[in-house]
Amino acid sequence: MRADRSPAAAQGLAAAAAVRHNGPDLLSYLERRVADRADAADLLAETFLIAWRRVDAIPADDQEARMWLYGVARNVLANHRRGVRRSSEMAGRLRVEVERVARLEDATSSSSARVQDAIDRLPEPLAELVRLVHWDGFGIGDAGDLLGVSASTARGRYARARELLLLELDARTQPTER
Repeated sequence: MRADRSPAAAQGLAAAAAVRHNGPDLLSYLERRVADRADAADLLAETFLIAWRRVDAIPADDQEARMWLYGVARNVLANHRRGVRRSSEMAGRLRVEVERVARLEDATSSSSARVQDAIDRLPEPLAELVRLVHWDGFGIGDAGDLLGVSASTARGRYARARELLLLELDARTQPTER
């Protein structure tokens, strides 16, 4: 004995038939509008998901149901295009930022190399004092203790090292005359 179908069940069957009947045409519609067939299949799946969630909104008339499904597909496609555009814009902004950071790192590494070269040109006791203070984070007095000199001697040597570094770096930034 078969029970009578409820209106909701009948509507669900009609919606399923509309989706099944229009699926190949909808896929073709989407394939013609996106570059990748896999994207078209994903967009079709999203269209069907929306249709399933809104099954009660699908018109009973076959032609109206077709138009409704195409409207959903069109909206899904519009959302997809907005997402692609936003993604592309973000990728462009990221590319600009990465290039800016790379240029900054190049300039910084060039400056760092010049400073390191200038430190290497100092007499070794002065160079080691500068390294301990600036690279290893010691205070001048503590760096002096490590080097076996008094705090006042370390301060005097540090001042001398600074003068020599400034002269060396200033000489390297001046254009050479021919």
